[in-house]
Amino acid sequence: MKPVHDMGVAELAAALKSRAVSSREATQALLGRIAAHEKLGAFLHVDADGALARADAADAVLAAGNTGPLTGVPIAHKDIYVTADMPTTAGSKMLAGYRSPFDATVVAKLNAAGTVALGKLNCDEFAMGSANENSAYGPAHNPWDLGRVPGGSSGGSAVAVAARLVPGTTGTDTGGSIRQPASFTGITGIKPTYGVCSRYGMIAFASSLDQAGPMARSAEDCALLLSAMSGFDERDATSVQQPPQDFHGQMLAAREGAAAGKPLAGLRIGLPKEFFPAGLSADVNAAVRAGLTELEKLGATLVDVSLPRTELAIPVYYIIAPAEASSNLSRFDGVKFGHRAAKYENLLDMYKKTRAEGFGPEVKRRIMIGSYVLSHGYYDAYYLQAQKLRRMIADDFQQCFAQCDLIAGPVAPTVAWKHGEGKDNPTQAYLADIFTLPGSLAGLPGMSVPVGTGEGGMPVGLQLIGNYFKEGQLLHAAHALQQATDWHLAAPSGF
Repeated sequence: MKPVHDMGVAELAAALKSRAVSSREATQALLGRIAAHEKLGAFLHVDADGALARADAADAVLAAGNTGPLTGVPIAHKDIYVTADMPTTAGSKMLAGYRSPFDATVVAKLNAAGTVALGKLNCDEFAMGSANENSAYGPAHNPWDLGRVPGGSSGGSAVAVAARLVPGTTGTDTGGSIRQPASFTGITGIKPTYGVCSRYGMIAFASSLDQAGPMARSAEDCALLLSAMSGFDERDATSVQQPPQDFHGQMLAAREGAAAGKPLAGLRIGLPKEFFPAGLSADVNAAVRAGLTELEKLGATLVDVSLPRTELAIPVYYIIAPAEASSNLSRFDGVKFGHRAAKYENLLDMYKKTRAEGFGPEVKRRIMIGSYVLSHGYYDAYYLQAQKLRRMIADDFQQCFAQCDLIAGPVAPTVAWKHGEGKDNPTQAYLADIFTLPGSLAGLPGMSVPVGTGEGGMPVGLQLIGNYFKEGQLLHAAHALQQATDWHLAAPSGF
């Protein structure tokens, strides 16, 4: 049997079910790896005792034969989800030491599925960032090159999977925060349709954009995790009322008319010309084109389409998201929970000092932008216009889906950049989200699938975007690609 850390979610679940390994043994092995690779900065909290207790409980279930597809599988959660058994910081000093009285719905669902949570993962403060350099507790490092960023905001989640510390993790995606770090670290990640996973207990950044999703080695691993995470939640007003989905079954279902060697026969994949601009790095373009060639070999047909408002996604997002953030983060005032300034003269002074001390520079920047665009005299000029353009961006996608089934392109214009490169120029990092933002604004499902390497041997991901509630179709295409290639099996040297 191969080492536990070399197994993905599906493979480890099968080994646990056959009793080739126990959940306690798997948990102990991975806790050892986490301790040995602390320098990566992936974890903000490790709950070793709690994890072993959960593993023992899972072993009892496995011994009784009442197993589910994830029973006993160790995972870890992005520190944006509140957890009753572990502290939750959202990567911010504002919530240092905070313990929630309840679990987020996504956490509770995965607990109910029998997974074993090992700890909480590093992330950009309140999920605001594209490099995991905005965490108040230090950056996470890309295991492919420790001098480079892992992407963000779910950087810790991506690093933990890429470095083989855990087989799967939870992430959140507001403007690309699952897909971009997945691409930068050579793993697979999926953001489902907005509303498929509950946001209850997910510390809010931008409520109309935030969505939970899994990050793992393969499409199959993501399908298993997403099946457990998703489902209607009456406590979340934006949760979609639909029955539980078996995404793993949808992924495995054969396409009508498809043959054994052509599992994607009849699938039309749209290539927006705006996703392949002159400024796209040659190395990223080459890797993405290689992935598209493989999809063609599997029977898919490539179709030229257009998303004419792609460039507008950046200004639209960076008006709407900060506006919602300024409202959501107003609750962090030092009164009921979180950080409170030690010295202050009156209530207003406490508010000011608490927020000045508790929030980092990027969070303050976005709060200020958001407050500005929502202020009297500017609401109509900025926020209202951005919402109109958002609707038009969503309409552009629907026109594309009249001509194709999926949309494909790069996840980011370049491979992961070096630590510190975007520190003094935040707009540079904002521009790196140009290919992920349109799908987020439209609320569409999207995923990143490894398709090779670029400059410096750094991973490159292929982005696939589906129409609403077509996660099964996305996962099917990604799974077919991964059955025919081995890009997703590559591991960084030393891990």
